[in-house]
Amino acid sequence: MSTPAPDPALREHAEQSIAVGSKSFAAAAKLFDERTRRSAVMLYAWCRHCDDVIDGQQAGHDAVSISAEEAQRRLALLQAQTRAVYAGEPAGEPAFAAFAEVVREHGIPEHNAMEHLAGFEMDVVDRRYHTQDDTLQYCYHVAGVVGLMMARVMGTDDPRTLDRACDLGLAFQLTNIARDIVEDARIGRCYLPAQWLDELNIPLQALAAPEHRPAVAVLAQRLVNLAEPYYASAQAGLAALPWRSAWAVATAAAVYRQIGVKVVAAGSHAWDARISTSKAEKLAAVSQGGWRAVSARWRQWPQRPAQLWSRPRPPCAAAPGAVREAEHANAS
Repeated sequence: MSTPAPDPALREHAEQSIAVGSKSFAAAAKLFDERTRRSAVMLYAWCRHCDDVIDGQQAGHDAVSISAEEAQRRLALLQAQTRAVYAGEPAGEPAFAAFAEVVREHGIPEHNAMEHLAGFEMDVVDRRYHTQDDTLQYCYHVAGVVGLMMARVMGTDDPRTLDRACDLGLAFQLTNIARDIVEDARIGRCYLPAQWLDELNIPLQALAAPEHRPAVAVLAQRLVNLAEPYYASAQAGLAALPWRSAWAVATAAAVYRQIGVKVVAAGSHAWDARISTSKAEKLAAVSQGGWRAVSARWRQWPQRPAQLWSRPRPPCAAAPGAVREAEHANAS
């Protein structure tokens, strides 16, 4: 059976989604080769759509609280639409039609897609995070698993490279949480470990209150520090990627890491306005990313540090490459 020709309208929809939803990733994605870029932005469009549906927002902005019943209904619909993609059913929603193309072309495992939706379910059920590992588990579902899917888009299903791709997703999400602590708290969300809040006597219900900003800044720095070894681990995976993909990934890492640096530098003023990177900083990240992509091929990288949080391993029959992952896990 021949593969359907790519639909230009889906590409246009995806490009618009990334341009509005993530200027940081949009800048880095321009460095991919054409085939990889198309799939990367269409995967992003699906992830962005699912996030927007659950949060009642547009392109990642202006989230609003919705009822628990409505959130459950929306989640169930997203799950059904995602399963329909894997069942080969036609997709009416552009984001799902785009995702279907990515699934067909790159063999994205269904369990990865459903793991990602499980992260949104954590928001729907208003899950609370008691320990650092609990927070990292959330980061895995909403971002680490996106790293796994993106790695497959870039042409690799090697378990060790997937580990590093997951680490980058964890680093990104820890940075996002640090930047958005107050914004999230205003809509009733908190991804900080309760143990951390208790340690600094920050009441959960008053997390967004100005009088707690100095203490919140301490926790934001803790998140940014926690992200650092995951950024470092991800660097080791660049050598396994095609050159332009490595450049794009290293650039995205430099952009997101700079956001964390700025959050720490701003201290208790980090939430006076949303922190982002300037055009000049993004251009600097492009140069930095190019150097890191090149130098990654010259270095002998150590094994992934054993103390880092590790992603769950998939069932052996879930998808091509899963058997290899299971064998690697047993050998580790």
